[in-house]
Amino acid sequence: MARKIIIDTDPGQDDAVAILLALASPEALEVLGITAVAGNVPLSLTQRNARIVCELAGRRDIRVFAGCEKPLAHALVTAEHVHGKTGLDGIDLPEPTMPLQEMHGVDFIIETLRTEPADTVTLCPLGPLTNIATAFRTAPDIIPKVQEIVLMGGAYFEVGNITPAAEFNIYVDPEAAEIVFKSGVPLTVMPLDVTHKVLTTRPRIEAIRAIGSSVAHAVAQWTDFFERFDMEKYGHDGAPLHDPCVIAHLINPGLFSGRHINVEIETMSELTRGMTVADWWGVTKRPKNAHFMGDVDADGFYDLLTERLARL
Repeated sequence: MARKIIIDTDPGQDDAVAILLALASPEALEVLGITAVAGNVPLSLTQRNARIVCELAGRRDIRVFAGCEKPLAHALVTAEHVHGKTGLDGIDLPEPTMPLQEMHGVDFIIETLRTEPADTVTLCPLGPLTNIATAFRTAPDIIPKVQEIVLMGGAYFEVGNITPAAEFNIYVDPEAAEIVFKSGVPLTVMPLDVTHKVLTTRPRIEAIRAIGSSVAHAVAQWTDFFERFDMEKYGHDGAPLHDPCVIAHLINPGLFSGRHINVEIETMSELTRGMTVADWWGVTKRPKNAHFMGDVDADGFYDLLTERLARL
């Protein structure tokens, strides 16, 4: 039976690839809906981009909802310097014609968790955690009904990619992240420590391009665009493909390994705001609250991604 998921996202090219991977895997994942949040680009673009991706995949049936347009406590920080002014720079795709749902994304999360049987819905945040935290604050009764949260965010050994100490998704709304990490919901975290190991090397991207479909062409063009930033920044042979790690874990968890540890979110310090303080070595007595991934079979990841994209 397919696992029911809600994708919470701020597309972003790598978010788009994650959505495509989920939609290409219906035997494993049932996408109940996609909720957009402000992050990589403002909400007006993230909700647009989510619909563009659904139409690219031929899935106009997927419901897309607009969620929160700003973080809980601070001004929005965006990442056009990585993703371009639209968030999906690299290829020109048609404007979406499928409708944006009228319901607010947070209300959709709440309604779905109240309607579906307990422990049957997994939340998959690929961006800042504003929508999830807002849902938890608004309707705390839904918290024990969540099966699991599998998210992309944070770092330990790889420290930060937006500040010296913080990964972008957590940095944008650390107050929201703190609510989620303290919620008691089972958490699986895909930090930079994992995502920096799934690099868009030329052979991997050319294998996707060789599929020959419009979906494969778009993915190759997107990665060609955004990898320039990370290749220059890190000196790697490719760029990290962050967000698809969340979906790949749901399809094949054996690709990843990590530890069940305590993770706290720094919200007060100007120097380390947004840091995921991960007790990887177990040096504190704080309760373990997250399965924090540390390694990945990168070739296996790209084999899965390429095989699934060829389905669309």
